[in-house]
Amino acid sequence: MVNGGVAYRRSGAPGSSGWVLLALLFLLAALATGMAAIGTVWATLDRREKEAELLFVGEQFRRAIESYHASGPGPDHSYPPSLEELLQDRRFPMPVRHLRRLYPDPMTGQPEWGLVRDARGGITGVYSLSEDKPMKEAGFPPQQEGFAGATSYRDWVFQARPPQKATMGKTGAEAPSGTAPDLPRPPGPPRHAVP
Repeated sequence: MVNGGVAYRRSGAPGSSGWVLLALLFLLAALATGMAAIGTVWATLDRREKEAELLFVGEQFRRAIESYHASGPGPDHSYPPSLEELLQDRRFPMPVRHLRRLYPDPMTGQPEWGLVRDARGGITGVYSLSEDKPMKEAGFPPQQEGFAGATSYRDWVFQARPPQKATMGKTGAEAPSGTAPDLPRPPGPPRHAVP
C-alpha cells in the first residue's frame, strides 16, 4: 500500500494483530487484578500491625499511669495532670520517669490521644481517637477483656486499674496494696516476705 509516496507492508497473517492486542489486554487485566489483591493483603497486614502496636503502646501508658499513681509521695496518690508528667515526675527531688517517651497513636499517626480523667482532672487512661472498626474482636489478655466486640478503636480504653485493697490471706499477713500483679518487679528479695 502506498501512502504519499511511502510504501507500507503488513507483516504477519491477516487479522493476527487483533489477537495479539486482545491477549495483551487480558494480560494487563490479570496483572491489575493480582496487584489489587496484593495491595489488599498488604493493607490488612499493615492494619493488624498497627493494632498490635496500639495494644502495646496503650499498655505502656496504662502501666505508666499506675506507676505514677502508686509512687505518689505521702498519702497523695494522684493521677498525672498531663501525659508529659509521665516522662518527668517532678513530685520528687530527683525527677522519676514512668514512661520512656510519649508514643503517637498508631492508628492515626498523631501525637494526640483521647484522655480519661478523674474528678480532680488527673489522667486515668488513654484511648485512640480513630473511629475505625477493629479487626481483632476476641482473644485479648485478661487486662483487655473489655475490648472484645468493640465498635471502634475509641472503645479500647487503656485505663489504670484501681489499687488493690489490702486483704488478709490464710497466713494472716497483709497482701501488698497498690501493686498490680502483672507489673514486672525488679530482681531481689520480695518486699513483703511472709515468715
